[in-house]
Amino acid sequence: MTRRELLAAAGCHQMLRAAPPAIRVESVDVISHQPEFYHGWPTVARRANGELMLVYSGGREAHVCPFGRVELMRSRDGGRSWSWPEVLWDSAIDDRDAGICETAKGTLLVTTFTSLAYENELPKVAQKYPWWGSVNLRAAAGQRKTMLGCWMMRSTDNGYSWSTPYRVPVNSPHGPIQLADGRILYAGKQLWEAATRVGVAESLDDGRTWRWLADIPAREGDNLSDYHELHAVETADKRIVVHIRNHNTENERETLQSESADGGRTWSAPKPIGVWGLPSHLLRLRNGDLLMSYGHRQEPFGVQARISRDHGRSWSEAIVISKDGAGGDLGYPSTVELPDGALLTVWYELLAGSSRAALRQARWRLA
Repeated sequence: MTRRELLAAAGCHQMLRAAPPAIRVESVDVISHQPEFYHGWPTVARRANGELMLVYSGGREAHVCPFGRVELMRSRDGGRSWSWPEVLWDSAIDDRDAGICETAKGTLLVTTFTSLAYENELPKVAQKYPWWGSVNLRAAAGQRKTMLGCWMMRSTDNGYSWSTPYRVPVNSPHGPIQLADGRILYAGKQLWEAATRVGVAESLDDGRTWRWLADIPAREGDNLSDYHELHAVETADKRIVVHIRNHNTENERETLQSESADGGRTWSAPKPIGVWGLPSHLLRLRNGDLLMSYGHRQEPFGVQARISRDHGRSWSEAIVISKDGAGGDLGYPSTVELPDGALLTVWYELLAGSSRAALRQARWRLA
């Protein structure tokens, strides 16, 4: 019996890798308009009308700094050109990862979280960046702490006006998804709470209000606090697959996968899928296959993807979309499928010779 046959007999399906499908990368471009700023943690979504919307943390000076704000760019030509950025929210503290989705009703939901991590940096950069300290003058210390949270903004007019940001139970970089039954599901992690909680929340009213639905259990020996940055997808066979960024010692910086067969009400213990990279964005293609996109923060630095042709039960070998990164300050890719079958992946990257990260985009096809 061959090794492959032994593994199959033992049920080690995640270890049986299909060869990566051949791809053709048609273009790789920098799409951010303001090189004087650091751009981070984007999410791209394709609307029912074909418009692309891209949200991210803009206006920054560094990976950790006080100046992050939520910005939006639009494309009406499949990503060939992008509008000048619009500022959706600029709180008195750091506004970081931004996610976006469109509901079946055409409502746009944008997510972000706020952070005070920059306060630890202030003494270190006081001489180099003396103006950083003035940011804390925007709000008193007690008020700054009340601004910490996981936030959502909502638009019902194609993104031309937005609700006041409101609190939601969890955060993850790429935001919620809509299920076939109409519910909106948000897989993520509670932030800034006394107890660590990782799981899913749901909305039954088009994103207006949210309730906690279910916890995702920790794998035996794992600490929930070392699970981060979840994303979900509903499969063609009516399961829900969630990917988790793992920082536990076992499989550190690999992607773990948890699954639900009952609409998100109960979840399997996370298991490794043998993918080093983080965090994962999940997309169901029109043919029912799943695509995961993730940053590869070791050589070759860049962005990779994998395909599942069995609804997430196994994943192909890596598809290399980009491998020319200067270092590990890159990633958080998300991908959309265009009408002509092309795939568009957007991520952030600190390019060689620059102190400000840019937004990069690859247009590519499965051959």
